[in-house]
Formats: sequence, C-alpha cells, structure tokens
Amino acid sequence: MTHLRRSGPLRAALDLAACGVPVLPLSCGKRPFANCPTCHDNACSGRPNMLRAGSCHCAAPCHGWAAATTRPDVLNSPAWTAAWGRAAHVAYHPGDAGLTVVDLDDAQAVAWAREALPATRTVATGRGEHWIYRGAVRSANAVRHGVDIKSSMSYARWLGPGIGPLVELPEAVRALVEKEETTRPPGAGVVSSPKIAVTWERRVATGCRHTDTYVRTGLERGLAKIRAHTETGAGSQAFGVAQFLAARHTDCPGPCGLEQLAEQLVATAVCVGVPEPYARRAVANGLTSATGRTV
Repeated sequence: MTHLRRSGPLRAALDLAACGVPVLPLSCGKRPFANCPTCHDNACSGRPNMLRAGSCHCAAPCHGWAAATTRPDVLNSPAWTAAWGRAAHVAYHPGDAGLTVVDLDDAQAVAWAREALPATRTVATGRGEHWIYRGAVRSANAVRHGVDIKSSMSYARWLGPGIGPLVELPEAVRALVEKEETTRPPGAGVVSSPKIAVTWERRVATGCRHTDTYVRTGLERGLAKIRAHTETGAGSQAFGVAQFLAARHTDCPGPCGLEQLAEQLVATAVCVGVPEPYARRAVANGLTSATGRTV
C-alpha cells in the first residue's frame, strides 16, 4: 500500500481501491452505516461473499465489511456518495486484500507484539498500533488481552500507509486464531441450561448499586447471545458480553460479584463448544477492558 492522497474520505477510498484494497465508509462512531430498510435485519439474505452466501446486490453500502469494494463506479454511485458525504472515516477489508491486521489496543499489547511477533508494517492508532501482515486468516477478537485479529469477514479503519516493510503472516498469528473457538461435533446439540457450579447471588454483591432484577436480566440476555453462536463466534461473543456487563458496574463501589457472572459466561460458552481455556481468557479480557482491572 503506497502513500495515498488524503483530500477527504472518498478520495482516500478511491486511492486505496486503485491499489486493490476493498473499502467502505464509516460513520462518526467508527462503524459501518446501518443497512437500508430492504436489508434491515438481513431480510435480503445478505451479500454473496458473507459466511452464508446470500443474494443481496443492494446498491447501498449495506452489510458492513461485506460491502467493501474496489469498483470506482460503485464508490462514486449516488447511494455511496450519500454515505461518503456523512462519512468520518474510511475502512478496508483486510482479508479480501490478502492482508491481516493485528490490532493492538494498548501499550501492554504493543509490548507483547514486539517480543512475540516479527516486525512488519506498523500504523499508529489512538491507543496502540496496527501491525499489518501479508496473508489472510479467519478474524478473531480477544485472542489475548488487548489483541484482535482483523482479516477475513472483518474491517479495519484506514489510518494511513504506516511504516516499515510488509512481511508474511507468521505462524504465531495463525496459532492465536486457531486457539479461538471450535465447532461442536455433529449431533452434539446445544445445552440450553448448562450446569453451573457458581451463580450470581446478592450476598456476593454487597457493593452493587443495581437491583437483582437488573443484574439477572442483563446476564440472561448475555447468556442467550452466547448460546445463539452454535457454529462459530461464541468466544468472541463471550468477550463482548463480559465487557458489556462489567461496564454497567464501573460506578459501583463494589464488590458486584463479577467473578460469579464471569463463571456463568464461561460455562455457557463451553457448552456451545468453546474450549474452556479460551472461554476463560475471552471473559477475563472482556472484564478487564471494561473496568481496567482484573477480577
């Protein structure tokens, strides 16, 4: 990826596309634009390049990373031009460009990468760095504290060309992805009510400002989200749920019983096929990222 002219999101996007990098616009919240009414809730069955091939050929930039394109006629089309007019950032689909981005979210993660990974092209971010490698893998969040892998079926924000040579994707990064979650054996089914030895109770949350109903409702909704990922993504979902639940308690004097909530998240993730070590790591990282401390 050579040095690009930056005279606005669309200009940068066209330059990237000319280099063979599929791009899409991001809103002020650093997220893809919401689907149009026709594509809402994936009613159109999704784009053909998604996990489950769909039939959507929507002219708008719907379906996030799956909408990324290198076609100038699409990028300059009326539907996309409207989005570019409201865009705050440019994103790209690393996997489709044959790239992998190791997203290092803080100084601790950067220090780990400098010890564990070969040096490659580096782009500074607001809190850490993007390390970019040549080669694509499956994407995975929270492979360790402060580290996400963005490649296939994911997007990364374009923050400039970076510095340093682009090197081949190392086995160390592939190994991180392979450790994430596994698919349950055929016929294993999904355990809807896992046996959990440790459960949240008010007596362990003497410093929690929330009602029992509030805590239990949030927990049950989170567990349902994890159970819904029976094929892939349960580990990443466990990370997200842990992060969300912990964030609700940042203003509590504590204790809030986060350890007990974590055990229930881990047990549910394991029941849908996530290896226990990864489930524990994902949940612990989610809690830490929300509270800034371990539990």
